[in-house]
Amino acid sequence: MAISLLSLSMPESDSIHVVEGLATIPSRFGAKVTVDRLEAQIRAKGLNVFARVDHAAGAAEVGLPLASTELIIFGNARGGTPLIQSAQTVGIDLPLKALVWEDGTGKTWISYNEPKWIAQRHGIADQKSIVDKMADLLRDITTEAAGGR
Repeated sequence: MAISLLSLSMPESDSIHVVEGLATIPSRFGAKVTVDRLEAQIRAKGLNVFARVDHAAGAAEVGLPLASTELIIFGNARGGTPLIQSAQTVGIDLPLKALVWEDGTGKTWISYNEPKWIAQRHGIADQKSIVDKMADLLRDITTEAAGGR
């Protein structure tokens, strides 16, 4: 289940603002374990992992500090294509993405775009069952990866 981060007790310098359409859940694990668990869950559900982007490693290459921040890009054509057929602009938001990141206190989080928000953003009203299945799948994958079950 997504949570509102405004209600968390964090030092002001580490406060996180709520972003419309973005689900964020806490992980019981560190960033490396969480991102590996996330990839394993994605693959276990039969989805393709297209890429892992390690933003912190990229920052380190240019001498800039960045807490652990890694993006996984994943999906499958069977789930995404009907949405793209409804509105080709949804291709900017698909394949799906999940971001595993560490905040200033060392807490690890998983964030992803809510499928219902993606559908709303692109004016897709005729694919409710696919959007609902995608939302349920994302919630299951991220909850399991975060150690919530």
